[in-house]
Amino acid sequence: MSRRRFVVSKLSNRKKETEKLFKVIAPKYIDKKGGYTRILKLGVRKSDSTKMALIEFT
Repeated sequence: MSRRRFVVSKLSNRKKETEKLFKVIAPKYIDKKGGYTRILKLGVRKSDSTKMALIEFT
C-alpha cells in the first residue's frame, strides 16, 4: 500500500491514473526481468537548443 501512496504523490494526486498503472499496466511487466524503458535521443529543439529525448515503455 505504501508504493501506491508514493506513486499517487508523484503523479500529483491523480488516483485514476495510479489505479490504471497498478491494475492494467504493471501486470503486463510482472515476468519481465528488466529493461522496461527505451530512451531515444531526438537532438536539440530549435527554439532554445534544449536536448530532447523520447522515453518509451517496452
